[in-house]
Amino acid sequence: MSYTLGVDIGTFETKGVLVDASGAIIAQATRSHKMLVPQPGWAEHCAETDWWGDFVYVTKALLCDSQVNSEEIAAVACSAIGPCMLPVNAAGKPLMNGVLYGVDTRAAAQITELTERIGADLIMARCGNALTSQSVGPKILWLKQQRPEIYALTAKVLSATPYLTWKLTGDYVIDHYTAANFSPLYDVNKLAWTDDLAADILPLDRLPRLAWSTEIAGHVTAQAAQETGLAVGTPVTVGTIDAAAEAVSVGVKDPGEMMMMYGSTIFMIQLTALPVRDARMWYAPWLYPGQHASMAGLATSGTLTHWFRDQFARELGEGAFGVLAREAADSPKGAKGLLCLPYFSGERTPIHDPQAVGAFFGLNLTHSRGDLFRAVLEGIASGTAHVMEVCRALGTEPVRVLAVGGGTKNAVWMQATSDIGAVPQIVAENTIGASYGDAFLAAVAVGRVLPDEISVWNPVARVVQPVAEAVYARQYPLWKRLYSQSRDVAHELGGGA
Repeated sequence: MSYTLGVDIGTFETKGVLVDASGAIIAQATRSHKMLVPQPGWAEHCAETDWWGDFVYVTKALLCDSQVNSEEIAAVACSAIGPCMLPVNAAGKPLMNGVLYGVDTRAAAQITELTERIGADLIMARCGNALTSQSVGPKILWLKQQRPEIYALTAKVLSATPYLTWKLTGDYVIDHYTAANFSPLYDVNKLAWTDDLAADILPLDRLPRLAWSTEIAGHVTAQAAQETGLAVGTPVTVGTIDAAAEAVSVGVKDPGEMMMMYGSTIFMIQLTALPVRDARMWYAPWLYPGQHASMAGLATSGTLTHWFRDQFARELGEGAFGVLAREAADSPKGAKGLLCLPYFSGERTPIHDPQAVGAFFGLNLTHSRGDLFRAVLEGIASGTAHVMEVCRALGTEPVRVLAVGGGTKNAVWMQATSDIGAVPQIVAENTIGASYGDAFLAAVAVGRVLPDEISVWNPVARVVQPVAEAVYARQYPLWKRLYSQSRDVAHELGGGA
């Protein structure tokens, strides 16, 4: 058995990869799906089709394309978007669509209720995080208050990766990194579920068993084997959230190293020697015992570029992003004085404002589509720089930033991120992302490699160096002021929607 298989469920696409013992890619497969937005502020997936259906499709494709005998696969690892909230019944059947991570802001009232009832300081001390749209606990309380008929039937509440693990093994298990996002139901000091802070949200026996990401959750069942083509008894790891697997994939392994993931959202993970507790960021135990992660994420990044393409370049078809990238490159840095607030689904870190709204400011009749698209990319880059500012203020400026994801192919976006944030970005040879990290974690789980050997699997390919630009030095402070000075208007607009 000389292969490992990794599958990652993203916001818009599922990717799978099969690798050999050296990390060489034997086969890849992808499948697209849609993020469902039934009303403003909501974001959902259908677990049975978007998560499990995609897993089955890409796994079969990998086996077919590679012609590898499934008996030769040493282990399987999954990752997925998260943290999500998926209630299932006693048979493990989803009772509704999966409620997605921080881009879903439906539980704003429950966040306020729990924070006021428990106290922000106590939540931070016990959970390591303030309650935000990223927190699963308030979303479970939303379920209880707004969908009591579903709550009454709920036997377990899962996130996306635990759902896949259950489908493969029949066991309900969740990694500590994901569980830390279930605040206020997870105690980061004890690494355990807790009902001390809010016993009324959910009985703890309705949550999955806790474990570390590279532990073996179970083995492929006969039913799962029949559906996927995997061999019965294949070890399945506990898995993790996609961003964590993505960080592993590009070589984040030591304190001070940060991943910058250019995906549907920008997500940053920095390993730290000690826990970093600050309400502007997120904290979680890392994938291995004794390690820590400080995290940040924007709400709309790749999602915003997709929106822009669909609204303003749909007629360009498959080549739309290439045309938009060239037009943005032709626009001068600073987009002729145009600012974009990228808060099209509210914002997560560092402002944690679900009522923040998107905006273009400074428009005049000379602006072109290319200027608008450059402003979008520079607006996202400004959001990233805002997080970097917080890291520096906390004394945790990263020593290495490793970039990954589809956005690394966009030179304007990458350079703007380095220029505005004043940070070099390292790009590894392989930028497949989380599914490749999953395959590596599967190899770690069965003793084929050590955790620090990822740099052998995936060496550095290039570095994007920052350039000091006067136009950004002038416009970035204005970009921050634009949010602070329009915040009240945005909230009143949202309140009347």
